[in-house]
This record gives sequence, C-alpha cells and structure tokens, in this order.
Amino acid sequence: MRTHYYIIAAALAALVFTSCEKVSPIGVLVSGTAVEDRVKMSHLYYQQYKNELEIKIADDEYTFIVGGDSHVTTDPGRMDEMLAIGLQNNDLLYAHLGDIADTKAEYYIVLDSLIGEAKKRYINKYYDVDKNNPDKYTLKSDPQQSYLYSEITFPFFPVVGNHDLTHNGWALWSNIFHSSFYEFPVIVTNRETGAVEADRFIFLDTASGTMGQEQINLIEEGVLDGSDGIPYRHTFVFSHTNIFRPSSTQFASTFPREETFFLLNQFAHWNCSIVFCGHVHAWDEREFEGVTYLTLDSMSERNSPEPGDYLVRVHVKNDGSLTWEKVHMNYTAKKK
Repeated sequence: MRTHYYIIAAALAALVFTSCEKVSPIGVLVSGTAVEDRVKMSHLYYQQYKNELEIKIADDEYTFIVGGDSHVTTDPGRMDEMLAIGLQNNDLLYAHLGDIADTKAEYYIVLDSLIGEAKKRYINKYYDVDKNNPDKYTLKSDPQQSYLYSEITFPFFPVVGNHDLTHNGWALWSNIFHSSFYEFPVIVTNRETGAVEADRFIFLDTASGTMGQEQINLIEEGVLDGSDGIPYRHTFVFSHTNIFRPSSTQFASTFPREETFFLLNQFAHWNCSIVFCGHVHAWDEREFEGVTYLTLDSMSERNSPEPGDYLVRVHVKNDGSLTWEKVHMNYTAKKK
C-alpha cells in the first residue's frame, strides 16, 4: 500500500525550561518541573499552534507505527531502525511512548541529529527540489504543492516519559519536542461516499505518574476533544505511564485511583480504539469497556539486547476497520 498525504504545520519555536532533579518517596526519579507547570507551559504553545497541525491524506487507508522506551544514549541504533522501518513501509506517522533518551545533553545531541537525518531521508523519498525555486520542495504525489524545508514536518510524535525529565531533562526534551501534550486529526475522505471523516490522535503527559489537575481540567473543557465537528472513525491515545499491570512482578499504574477511574471512563467516552502505553518494559494486551490497551516492551537495545517484536503497526483500512500487528526489530548493539 502506498499512501500519499500532506502534512501542514507551522515552524515550531523552541520552548526551553529549567528544572531540578529530585527523588520521589517511591524511589522513582522525577523532575522538579512538575506536571502542572509542564502542562501550563505546553498549553501556551498548544494554543498557538494546534490549528496549524493536522495531517490530510489523499486516501482513506494508512498505517502508523508505535515504539517506546528507547532510552537513547550514544548508540541510537534501535531508534534509527524504527524510523527506517516506518519510512520503508510508508507509514503515515511514527509515535513514541516516552523515555526517549537518558537525560544527558550529549544524548539529546545524538537524538536531535538522528531525527534530523531521518527527516532528510523522509524528504528525499516524498519530495523533489522545486524546479522553479531550489530553496523549496514539491510533493512527488502533487507537484503543485511547494514547501520550504522548515515547513515540512517530519511525522515523529513522542510523549514525555519520567526518564525524559531527570537531570534537567525537561529543558532538553522541550527544546526539541516543545509540548508535553497535544492532539491532532488525520483527515480522510471516504472513497465510497465522499464524506470527510477523521481519526484522532491524543498524546498525554503522564510522565510523573499523574495527569495533574491542570491537564484534567483541559480535557474536561474539551481542549483534547478534536476540532471542527468532523466525525471520528477512531481515536488513538498515547501515554507513557501504563494503566494495567502486565504481570504480578511488574509495577501497576502509579496513577492515583481517582485518576485511573477518570481515564478509564474518559477513554470509553472518547470511544478509543487503542490506548498505547509504555514505562514498564513488558508486553501486555487487554480490553476493557470496549477499548484495547497495548503496553509495549522497551525497544532499547540495552533493555532488550536481542532482536524481537518491540514495535506495533496499526493498519487503518479504507472501510474504516483496523488491524494491528507486532513489528520485528533486528538491531543489536556492537560488542565492546
């Protein structure tokens, strides 16, 4: 399947904030920039840019790929493999479930460089240099559309994780990815009826093991409920912190009980198709109130040194149905 699509986004200004490291009473490293402050900072960004971020596709069938807990250090091999797999398969977008890098400045330099190189490969595949303007690029699928390099959004969408926040990590993470929560629609046109429909992608800030009151207020106010009254076929939610416990030897959710009930009810209210989680580095699949919950293994070559099925690909079909499957990764770290 080959999906042609347009991505519309503004050039995103970096938000840089500082934080202090501390250790929580349960021994989990968390950031001094608490969820309430992150959400308030992110809301300022989101208010400015939310209407300028959407994905339109020329077909109503597409795939997207999900991975998480990559813990990038000086060896970004698994992250690079995930992006290469997505590009080879023509996946519409790549979602990441947090703990993207261990928080040292040099690791984020590695990560930023990796994403920059992946964007170049992405542009080389889907765009040509504009014959009339060498500073611009035209879509191969629609040469009438022309963009500056900065106007082309590489479709990599992460959530923030707890390891992303330690050692002043919020300043590093937000400098690249800007906001700790956001949502956008994938807008499709039904090939049989011609009706305009959409699928909704919601990325939550759960890195501190709590939604926080500010984020819950924004949800209740409808900030994350979509746009323009377009009917949704599917809603997909991405969270770092898991809700269900994969096994008796794994951590259960660290959400307060009231928040857990709130989220379960909210996901059912949103009529979510799939909720994706990470954090515990262990696979889990279950259904609750009609919603599928998938908790993914860590794709980090240090946590999962052997090749394995660490990614998930979702296929949204042209009749509106969907399937998902695990995707194999082969990269192994070089022996020292």
